[in-house]
Amino acid sequence: MELRVLRYFLTVAREGSITGAAEFLHVTQPTLSRQLKDLEQELGKKLFIRSSHRIILTEEGMLLRKRAEEILEMVGKLEAEFLSMEDTISGDVYIGSGETEALKQIARVVKELQSSYPNIRYHLYSGNDEDVTERLDKGLLDFCIVIQPADLSKYNYINIPANDVWGVIMRKDSPLASKETIQADDLLNEPLIFSRQAMKQTLSKNEFVDWFGEDFDKLNVVATYNLVYNAAIMVEEGIGYAVTLDKLVNTSGDSNLCFRPLEPRLESGLNIVWKKYQVFSTAAEVFLKELQTGFTSSS
Repeated sequence: MELRVLRYFLTVAREGSITGAAEFLHVTQPTLSRQLKDLEQELGKKLFIRSSHRIILTEEGMLLRKRAEEILEMVGKLEAEFLSMEDTISGDVYIGSGETEALKQIARVVKELQSSYPNIRYHLYSGNDEDVTERLDKGLLDFCIVIQPADLSKYNYINIPANDVWGVIMRKDSPLASKETIQADDLLNEPLIFSRQAMKQTLSKNEFVDWFGEDFDKLNVVATYNLVYNAAIMVEEGIGYAVTLDKLVNTSGDSNLCFRPLEPRLESGLNIVWKKYQVFSTAAEVFLKELQTGFTSSS
């Protein structure tokens, strides 16, 4: 399977037609059609459903689209790493993270490196722990930040000298806004908005479930979110209370929202992780050394 053919396939998938893809690629339609037919024969699967006006991906085609995008992204990353192997250190560092204020700690490391290594570029990928670790495992990221508790058995890691504080985002005119802290009983009869990651973690009976105790199964979870920005919009519209981490949403004086921490206080530690036996680019090596120096000395 050639990379050129994968690029052809992705172009057809994006354009939705042989004609449009052929014009974009500057190849003839018969040539492009033959390449796609050969690809289907090579894989032994039908990738497209062809109609008179549009090409639609089959389930196998959608899977190939996802994998082809990952393959070409990895190839681009590899090419960039080899181009950076020069006397002047340059290149790319790929970092995945969920929504956490701890990203400020990473930003400070980047700031420290900028003056000495101005040709290093940093690429941030946002997602929950499952999203970022999947991309890390596939080699699409060099590092990712994960929230404890997490299975770190297949990674090397550094503890980030910061903890995220759990609490509730609510409207300032909400009944619970008069409280300084939120206890489990306060949430039992309220509509709640939870992060999908937190909901998944609760299945493993971690400290989040322990905090709610037997009452967890009684909670009225009306919505889940992946990005707290979207959860904050739902809170503003009066849909419910969002259980989330502090300092991720604007709760300043001009905001309609406020944050109240949980009581007893619930905090989550954080790690920055990378694959064991990872072969880093020169740029990623420089970044890791700065992480180790800065975080070890501050812990």
